[in-house]
Amino acid sequence: MKSLKKQRRIQIIALATVALVGATALIGYAMRDGINYFRSPSQVMEEPPHEGETFRLGGLVEEGSLQRGQGEVISFIVTDGGASVPVTFAGVLPDLFGENQGMIGTGRYVNDVFEASEILAKHDETYMPKEVTDALKEQGVYRDAGS
Repeated sequence: MKSLKKQRRIQIIALATVALVGATALIGYAMRDGINYFRSPSQVMEEPPHEGETFRLGGLVEEGSLQRGQGEVISFIVTDGGASVPVTFAGVLPDLFGENQGMIGTGRYVNDVFEASEILAKHDETYMPKEVTDALKEQGVYRDAGS
């Protein structure tokens, strides 16, 4: 009788372990496309992302680089002071988007151009996304809004 209980307990533990490993694998598989890593322009230039990889690019919109193309296509350059990356975006830009302003875009790096599918801009005069602030500080070009 004891042997049967012990064997049943081992089977249940083994089944629970297999189920846990399977659930973890399924969660990881489902999230593989949902994770977008942030990169600064310097990081993109040092180590370009894989073809078709979706990531976030952040920095300051370079002054004088904003150009409106045909239709809703807009192109500009994002910089962190150390490197610059050309960006194209087809769509409507946020109201607070402008030159010398912080932004973060989600998209893909294709033929040395970041093709953004989404653009986020700062929401007031003092806000700068933490990732952009960190990247600018790393390059030594961060200007505090209070100074």
